[in-house]
Amino acid sequence: MEGSGAPAEDILLRRPWLPVSISGCQLLAKSWFGETAYHILLTDMHCVWEERMDTADIQSRSQELNRRLRAPVKAFFTHLCEVVKPCLAGVGSQTENEVQISLTRQEDGSINMRLKSELAGLPFYWEFHCTPAPVALVCIQLVRPLLTMSRLLQKQVEQLGGLLVRKDAEIQDYRENGATLSRERLQTDVFEEQTHREDFIAKALPLLCSEQQEALGFDGDLQELYTAIVTHGSARKRKLSEQRSAEEVEHANKEPELVLNASAGGSVSSESADGNEKQTNNGELETRGAKMVNRPKMQQSLPVTSTAAERPASKPKKKKVGLFR
Repeated sequence: MEGSGAPAEDILLRRPWLPVSISGCQLLAKSWFGETAYHILLTDMHCVWEERMDTADIQSRSQELNRRLRAPVKAFFTHLCEVVKPCLAGVGSQTENEVQISLTRQEDGSINMRLKSELAGLPFYWEFHCTPAPVALVCIQLVRPLLTMSRLLQKQVEQLGGLLVRKDAEIQDYRENGATLSRERLQTDVFEEQTHREDFIAKALPLLCSEQQEALGFDGDLQELYTAIVTHGSARKRKLSEQRSAEEVEHANKEPELVLNASAGGSVSSESADGNEKQTNNGELETRGAKMVNRPKMQQSLPVTSTAAERPASKPKKKKVGLFR
């Protein structure tokens, strides 16, 4: 079984696509096999299929396909890995005479791989039911790495072009100083990047398109380049995740200090606020006391003033006028 120190998705991502041929179909495949689980990917460059199986799923399917099999998953999963992994690696099974594998396409767009081998003297059957993979998985496992490979190879071509230009300048300098070739067949034309690119596309592209089946395969150099790119990407992603986690922990540790400082400041301000209230209250009490002291004097003087002001003036008596006096 393969190591389980890293998540299965990361392990599968770091595995290169390998060219395989099953029932005459040229495919690219990558797979991961755990202790009692697996995840495989297949593509013909028109569609990508996948299947993920855990322990319970494997146990259920084994009972459906092998009625007489009465054994835990670990007991037969090792045998399944031994006969399937070479087929998915494009090297053929070590016990090829005992293993038969076939591929059929289903009407719903899925594909089935049927395998027949021998386990403990009895026939052992297995089927891989691969369904179209989601777009996100295809982008992660195939599209993004291929685009990065394309950019990287393009940069390599640019550097090689610059190197050829410098080499031409060096050769020209030798010629101007009297150097000559001992063999005329070694003489080359001056490198012109645009002319070379156009000539290369015109000659290589038709040949590549006419050999579509062979163009599917990743050779050893491309497999190594793919692995290097996805490994670097995974390491960079892991580093960014660790930095983000460290920042979150640091931020979480600072929050209690801020809360404590805020609490201390609040108590001091409350105390000062209480003191101000006391001073204000005392000031109000003193003012009220002063008013109470002065209030009787005002009340004593008021009656005198009001009596004098409100007393009506005496009217003069009218003299009686008439017949009688």
